[in-house]
Amino acid sequence: MTLAGASATGAGDTRRGLDRLLGELVRDVPDFPQPGVVFKDITPLLADHDGLTAVVEALADAGRDRDGRVVVDKVVGMEARGFILAAPVALALGVGFVPVRKAGKLPGPTHAVSYALEYGRATLEVHRDGIAPGERVLLVDDVLATGGTANATRLLVERCGGVPHALSVLIELTFLHGREAVADLPLRTLCQV
Repeated sequence: MTLAGASATGAGDTRRGLDRLLGELVRDVPDFPQPGVVFKDITPLLADHDGLTAVVEALADAGRDRDGRVVVDKVVGMEARGFILAAPVALALGVGFVPVRKAGKLPGPTHAVSYALEYGRATLEVHRDGIAPGERVLLVDDVLATGGTANATRLLVERCGGVPHALSVLIELTFLHGREAVADLPLRTLCQV
C-alpha cells in the first residue's frame, strides 16, 4: 500500500503516521469473498481508537478549505462500510450525514440510480429530502474500486439538487481504474493499492 494525497499542514509527519497505522491495521484476506480476490479488511483499523481517529480526520480534510474551514453541508456515505466512516466524518465537520443504501432499504420517497457491475446490475437509493438543493456534499467510502458506486452516488446527490464537492476514500484499488468513473470529481484517497 502506498499513501496518496498529503495535506498541507504537517504533511510529512502526519502522512508517515497514517501510513504506519494503515500498514499495521488494514489486513489482506486472500480468496475472500471468492477465490482470487484479496479483501482489504478494515475491521482492525475500526477497532483501534488512534487509527480510526486519524483516518476520520484525514477523510474529513476533503470537506475543508486550505484554511481549515468547513466547505460542505452534508456527508454522504455508501452502504455498507462507507456508513462506518462517513458518519464520524460528518461529526468531525459538524454537518449532517446522509446514507445511500441498496434498493428497498429506505422508507419514504427516494431517488434511485442503477449501474452496471462486473456481473449484473445494482441500484442505490437516497431519500429525496436528504439533501437540499444547492447543498455541497462530500462523498465518503472505504474503497474506490471500479468507481460505479461512487459515480451512482454522485448522480443521486445531483438528483436531489445537491452539489458534489469531492470524494474521500480510505483505499483506492488503482488497478481497477475507478478514477476514470469519477474523473471530474475531486478525489482524496488515503492509500493506493
